[in-house]
Amino acid sequence: MTIEQLTTLLGWCTAINIGILAFSAIAVVFMKDFAVKIHSSMFGIDPTNLPSTYFQYLGNYKIAIIVFNLAPWISLKLMT
Repeated sequence: MTIEQLTTLLGWCTAINIGILAFSAIAVVFMKDFAVKIHSSMFGIDPTNLPSTYFQYLGNYKIAIIVFNLAPWISLKLMT
């Protein structure tokens, strides 16, 4: 795999992951009551704790995107 191919791969990975993050954030905002009802019954979690759990999930996912996709893509773009 060449550096150009790796740069393209990481660029697409970044774009796809940011799309998933945006979709998840929009879903949590607009379907919060529905999601809380389903997840509290599926996993036995207190419904008052779920919004903070969603926020933590979105934050951790954003950090993972930055560390594993965006930062390496920027580094490779700077190299070429």
